[in-house]
Amino acid sequence: MKQTSLDSTSAWRLRLAQTMDGRAVQRLVTGLILINAAILGLLTSPPIVSQWGWLLVPLDAIILACFFAELSLRFAARGIALLRDPWALFDCIVVAIALIPASGPFAVLRALRVLRVLRLVSINPSMRKVVQALLASLPGMGNIIMLMSLIFYVAAVMATQLFGERFPEWFGSLTASLYSLFQMMTLDSWSSGTVRPIMEVYPLAWLFFIPYVLIATFMMLNLFIAVIVNAMQSAHEPSPEEQAAAAREQAILDELRALRSEVAELRRQQP
Repeated sequence: MKQTSLDSTSAWRLRLAQTMDGRAVQRLVTGLILINAAILGLLTSPPIVSQWGWLLVPLDAIILACFFAELSLRFAARGIALLRDPWALFDCIVVAIALIPASGPFAVLRALRVLRVLRLVSINPSMRKVVQALLASLPGMGNIIMLMSLIFYVAAVMATQLFGERFPEWFGSLTASLYSLFQMMTLDSWSSGTVRPIMEVYPLAWLFFIPYVLIATFMMLNLFIAVIVNAMQSAHEPSPEEQAAAAREQAILDELRALRSEVAELRRQQP
């Protein structure tokens, strides 16, 4: 009797897990996330809040209750093992942020409610692959970041020594030079806003700034892009384990075909 009860409980939890992972529930949750995102955006407008707050605030609370119910059902289906999934843990943290009281020392954290919108990432397999590819690219970016930091530091020291006396607002200190060079790396008015005024005082300043822009912007940023693209391609390729499993399945299929042909040949040879 006890074994029968355990089997029925396991079957019930299995059916619940299949339902929660089903396409209908996923679509419902996706729709609620989109509606909640729109509500959170509308709540940032005081005129809209004064006119429609009586409707938007209860809707936000109802959708939040739906998110709690969804997570509760997932825990009922999988138990505490659900937290072993990083995406499920992320969902729990994002939804739990809504429990922070509106007043008190942690009230500022309620601004993180909008992170609920990011549940679209955890619920969409394609988006999850993109995020996983970005995380996988972080180790490859380490050496690039170190090299770029060296370039920034060397260029900032040189710019401070060369142009700091006449242009202290841009290059008067090491930190000011670092910020100015970072702005130039983004190509934000680097020529008309910074370099041309400096060239009126130092006509040969282009000998410093043009190589810097070429190295920092066109070379280093392209290296970042190359690492990310490579990680994206690797994320869409099958893993070595999947390739090995596919090879084993193909070998088994080949053996079955060979056995079938041998059996057919033996049948033909029988009188």
